[in-house]
Amino acid sequence: MTIRVLIIDDSALMRQLLTSLLSEDPEIEVVEAAPDPLVAREMIKALNPDVITLDVEMPHMDGLTFLRKIMTLRPMPVVMISTLTQAGTEVTLEALEAGAVDFVAKPTSSVGPAMAALAEELRAKVKAAAKTRVRVRPAQPKPRLPQRQPLNRQTGKILMIGASTGGVEALKTLLMDMPPDCPPTLVTQHMPERFTAAFANRLNRECPMTVYEAADQQRIQSGCVYIAPGDHHLEIYREGLAFICRLNDGPPVSGHRPSVDVLFRSGARVVGSKAIGVILTGMGKDGAEGLLEMRKSGASTLGQDEASSLIYGMPRVAFERGAVERQFPLTELAGAIVDRCSDKAPVGARL
Repeated sequence: MTIRVLIIDDSALMRQLLTSLLSEDPEIEVVEAAPDPLVAREMIKALNPDVITLDVEMPHMDGLTFLRKIMTLRPMPVVMISTLTQAGTEVTLEALEAGAVDFVAKPTSSVGPAMAALAEELRAKVKAAAKTRVRVRPAQPKPRLPQRQPLNRQTGKILMIGASTGGVEALKTLLMDMPPDCPPTLVTQHMPERFTAAFANRLNRECPMTVYEAADQQRIQSGCVYIAPGDHHLEIYREGLAFICRLNDGPPVSGHRPSVDVLFRSGARVVGSKAIGVILTGMGKDGAEGLLEMRKSGASTLGQDEASSLIYGMPRVAFERGAVERQFPLTELAGAIVDRCSDKAPVGARL
C-alpha cells in the first residue's frame, strides 16, 4: 500500500527537495506540499494523509504549536524536519515529547553522498512513521505521579537501556518514575550528534537523578545516568573496583553508531549477573543480540511491551530471539527495575 505524505515547510526550495526525495520511492506518494500550518490544516481535512513532514520553524504558527494541535484534535504520524541550531534541537526534543514520531535534520550540504544519506533516512523514517500507533494527546498534561521512594542503599546493580524511535518520550517517562538514587544507568538512544547533549541536559533538568552526556573515562555512580553521544559507541569498563564509561568512534554496529548492541555486549562481558538490561521502543533489531548475551551471562533482561511501544521493532526482535526475560508496559518498567535492584524479583536465568 502506498504511503501518502503531506509536506509542510515555508521554504519553497525545501518543499521541492523533500518532494523529490520522497517521490523517488515507489512506496511513497507526496499528495501535496503546504507553505504553512494554516494552509496545511485544510489540506489535512481534504486529503487525509498517512504521514506529515513538518518544519520546526514556520510563519503564522510554529511547527511545535501546530504539532500539539494535531496530537490533541487529529492525531497522526508526524516526522519533524529540524535545523541543527541549538534552538532547533531544543524544539525538536519538545516535539518528540509532544508526540512526533521522529525527526530528520535539514541538510547542511548538497553534495551527492550527503543528499543520498538524507534521502535514505527520510524515506525510512516516513515508512516507520506510517506503522506507528499514534495516540490522542490531552490538552493538559497528566499530573506527575508521586516520586518513587529512594532505594537508600547501594544495590551493586548497573542498569543499561537501549532505545530508538519513540525513545525520547519513553526514556523520560521511565526515568521520571525511577528513584533519585537509581543504580548507575547507561543509555544508548539512536540520535545524531548535537542532539544527545541537548537531550541529556533536558533530562537532567526534569528527572530526579543527574543525567550526563557520557564522557570517555567518566566514572559511573549511583543516582546518575550516562547518555551515549550521538557519534560514539558507549561501553562499560572496569578499572580496579570502579566502573567507567568508554567511548569509541568505531564503525557502525547493527547499522548504528551509537549501537545498543555494543553497550549490551559490554554489560554481558564486564557486569554479568549484576546487570539489568532494558530494551525500549524502536525501529529495527539493534540490541537484540547484545541483550541475549546479557541474559546468557545471568543478567535480568526486560522489554517494553507491544501495546505501549510507539514502534514495536527492537523489543519484538529481542523478545522473539529469547533475549527478553519478561515484557512490561512502559509505566510498569520502573517498578520492575526497582524490584530487581531490591531482590524482590528473580535475576535473569541463564540460557
